[in-house]
Amino acid sequence: MRQINFVVIFVICLALVLFGIENTEPVPIKLVKGVQLQAPLSIELILAMGVGAVLAWVFSVWTRVQRLVETGKEVKVRDTRIQELEEDVERYKAEIEQQRLLPAAKATEEPTAEAELLSK
Repeated sequence: MRQINFVVIFVICLALVLFGIENTEPVPIKLVKGVQLQAPLSIELILAMGVGAVLAWVFSVWTRVQRLVETGKEVKVRDTRIQELEEDVERYKAEIEQQRLLPAAKATEEPTAEAELLSK
């Protein structure tokens, strides 16, 4: 991936250099009404691309921050849910332990006289 990035950046820089060599005549820049600057067209293009790159970087950082905040909220919700489930498990363990301690009901099936007669 780094090699692809390098090739892309190299091609863009080469194109900018070739464009700059061919476009050296000054062109007026109007920033606001009454303010005008003159600079070569290649410099204007390079500055415009630089501003665009900075804006793209700022947008990328802003998107990462938003994703981080959303992930943080999801983690808090999951942590809360995990805590609730752990409490449920502990409660169920305690209930099972109490049921083990209770005396077991004796299942006495003493044969009655009728059952003895039927079995014969």
